[in-house]
Amino acid sequence: MKLYELGNNYQRVVDLAATTEAETLKDTLDAIKESIDIKAENIAKVIKTLEAEEAGLDTEIKRMTARKTTITNGIKGLKYYLQTELEKIGTDKIEGQHFTIAIQKNNPSARIEDESKLIAYLVEQPKKLDKKALLVDLKAGIEVEGAELYQGRSLRIR
Repeated sequence: MKLYELGNNYQRVVDLAATTEAETLKDTLDAIKESIDIKAENIAKVIKTLEAEEAGLDTEIKRMTARKTTITNGIKGLKYYLQTELEKIGTDKIEGQHFTIAIQKNNPSARIEDESKLIAYLVEQPKKLDKKALLVDLKAGIEVEGAELYQGRSLRIR
């Protein structure tokens, strides 16, 4: 992703984008007095700069999420190992210098052996609109009361 040279006014917009509301950004942009052609080009540069930062953040979030999963699994493995070792020697509690380590009973929970025998405990799920099927029908020209085919517009920067 190419980073663009931004003037002071537009660098301020980039800086504000991470910390302020959209209305403040709009006010800041409204205060910049340039022709619409120059302003549009510079706003496109700001958008591309922010998109590059967003992509970098997505990558970092994925990396940190993977690291967190590894740590969580390590914690679970160590707890399982420690519990197993304490159970092997027949002890439920150790008073250490820094920690008290104890095996205790958890709150009761239901263990499901055969779900088909638990009909009385099934709950109804709320109905959900199938928007994909609705769109297919609308595109096929079928009139559906309560819905219509709509095509919006959005900005593209190439």
